[in-house]
This record gives sequence, C-alpha cells and structure tokens, in this order.
Amino acid sequence: MSKIYLCIDLKSFYASVECVERDLDPFKINLVVADPTRGGGAITLATTPAIKRLGVPSRGRIFEIPKDIEYIIAPPRMKLYMEYSAKIYKIFLKYISSDDIHVYSIDESFLDITPYLSLYNMNPKQIARMIIDDIYNTTGITATCGIGTNLFLAKIALDITAKHAKDNMGYLNEDLYKQLLWHHTPLTDFWMVGPGTSNRLAMLGINDMYGIAHYPEKILYKLFGVNAEYLIDHAWGREPVEISDIKAYKPKANSISNSQILFEDYNYKDAYLIMKEMVETNVLSLTEKHLVTNHISLFIGYSKNVISPSRGSCKITVTTNSYRLLLEEFKRLYKRVVNPNYPIRQIGISFGNVINEAYEQYDLFTDIEDIEKEKRVQEALVEIKAKFGKNSVLKGMNYLEKATARKRNGLVGGHNA
Repeated sequence: MSKIYLCIDLKSFYASVECVERDLDPFKINLVVADPTRGGGAITLATTPAIKRLGVPSRGRIFEIPKDIEYIIAPPRMKLYMEYSAKIYKIFLKYISSDDIHVYSIDESFLDITPYLSLYNMNPKQIARMIIDDIYNTTGITATCGIGTNLFLAKIALDITAKHAKDNMGYLNEDLYKQLLWHHTPLTDFWMVGPGTSNRLAMLGINDMYGIAHYPEKILYKLFGVNAEYLIDHAWGREPVEISDIKAYKPKANSISNSQILFEDYNYKDAYLIMKEMVETNVLSLTEKHLVTNHISLFIGYSKNVISPSRGSCKITVTTNSYRLLLEEFKRLYKRVVNPNYPIRQIGISFGNVINEAYEQYDLFTDIEDIEKEKRVQEALVEIKAKFGKNSVLKGMNYLEKATARKRNGLVGGHNA
C-alpha cells in the first residue's frame, strides 16, 4: 500500500491570528504584521489574503505598500502565535499519533495518515477535511492541505496545486506530478529549489523538472555534488525519506548558534559589545544543558554590502563552557577577522563540537578552582533567569547605550513576544 501524507499549512498564519483576535475576516480586511517602531523599512512578516490580492506580498517592506491602500498594522506577537500553533498541534493529536506527525515550522506540519485510512474508513481528502475543519472551528484559522504519496509530493501539492483549488486541497502521486507539473515554471516554486540552484540549471538550458529528469546525471552530480541526488529524485516525483526517518535522525555534530541583524550601523568597538553579550547568552545555554565546546565561529556582515562578510573559526585548546575562557577566544577571533574600518550590521556566533560536560577538558595553565567558582555562578544565573526572567540579572555592559541584550530578552524569534 502506498504511503499517504498530508502537508497542512495555516494560511497567512500570523495575519490570520491577528484578525481572529480582532474579530476580523482576513479574506476581507487589509492587515499586515510588522513592527512600526522599526520605521518604513520594517519587514511585513505576514499579510492577509485580502491585501495580497492587491499585490502586497509577505516579507516585503512597509514603505513598499502603495499609498492608496488602507490597511491595519499589527505589531508581531510571537508568544501568541506559538500558543495558537500549540492549540493546533493538540487538534492533530485528536486524530493522529505524535509518531506520525512532523512539525516542519510554526505554521506547517506533515502527517502520515496511511494507517488511519482504514481506522476512520475515510479517503485522504475526507481525513484532511475533518482535521482542517476542526482547526477552523476551534481557532478560526483557515488551513490549506497538500496530499501526496510521499513527503515531497504532499509539499508540492500544497505549494502549487492547493492554492488554485476551491476546497484548498491538492493531491499528487508520481503519475499526476509528471502530467501536471513536469513543465511547471518557475522552478523556484518547487520545494528546496532556490534562485541560485535555478540559475545554475538555467545555464544548462534546464527550466523545468522534466529538464532535470532527462539531463545526464553525471553532469548534474559534477555541478551540484551530493545535492544532485535529491534534485533528480524530486524531478521524478520521488522522495525516499519518511517521517520515521526524520524522527530517528541524530546529527553527527551539534552546535549552538546565535545571530542578529542590528537596527543601525555599529562601529568596531560597539559591535564587540554586542558580540560579548551574545557569547554570554550562548554560554548560559551551554551551562543550562550541561554542555561544553572546543570550537568557535564568528560571522560579521557589513552595512549595505560595502565589502564581503568576514568569517572565522578555530578549535581551542580547552573543552569548556566558561564565559571567561570562551570570551577570550572570541576576542582573539574578532581582532583577527573583523575589518575595523567599515560599519557592521550583522553578527553571528557559534559554538561547535558541542558535547556533554562529562568530557570537559583543560590545559595545564588553567586554574581549575577559578573555573569551578565561575561554573557555580553561571549555574545560579541560569536558575534565577529561569525563575524570574532573562532580565532579572544583568551586567553593567547590558545597560550601555548600544547594548541589545535587554531588548532581545523580551523578543521571541527576534520579534516582540
């Protein structure tokens, strides 16, 4: 028996939640989710279907919205969206086991309904309708659904065919996929095909999935390496990975990362302050999870792409979660890779090779007694912040004019909670 998957998407999710909270219809009301305090350049995180019909996309900028369109600006409330997403996950659990659910993002999930067809004595569309009707009746959120014989086809049925269906559902198997979508353009409509991949394929004269399916594989592997395998599989409508494979997957290497786009241009000195705050945040995350690291990475993006970003990484001589030691290593890395003559707009840091603190290791020059004292302080900070909030204990540097940690501690996913 073929597998049957659902890919359920919560339509214009953030904007729909804001409409539900205001007792408005997202299909009739022009509303965008954006932070007006960030000015006209603020990104619209979501837009209602009504304003989309007027040509206003999601992920645009406020200043790009035509002046003759009247609309509501709703500041983002990420905590609220997470609460709605949790309610909807509970609805999934009424019908489907958690073992058969893969949450792909806050507003999109895959469900393996293969064993439930006989259980409910329903066809795939009936099961999909039962679930998305429950979502609407319980939360007021409209959902769309792709149905496919593998994860890729379910996703493509959602992204390409469901949006043109009156019932907000699309269905694809391999044969239908070839009939309906082999010559569909643009290629960027397909899951996991970005503009870069599309442009490289165009250089070969390939503009659709049929072209990929019938192009010499040897050349594709030479151009794309191992990524050619999924391109070729997807061109034929194949996808070997199942939800059980995703749940069983364990990464070979772990890391803890943190990045932020700054609200304004920062000079070399002020950007270093932000990096210090970010290192502390990551160190407390290591402490909370009883992890240590021996590899650090730094990324610096400059204002308006005046020069290429700076990157650097290094393996350090200790395996630790000590803020003092890790900050010293980042200080060296910062001095080595950052150009002090250009304004900075983006900073990213990462701790690599993250492992259990049982493997903590120091060199002969490390004062172990000092490390143990610092560790007790870090553990106390984790407990206090967990109980009373991230801003319950702050350092002097967090009160400096250019510091961002206090504000970011009140955000979820970089946006207002």
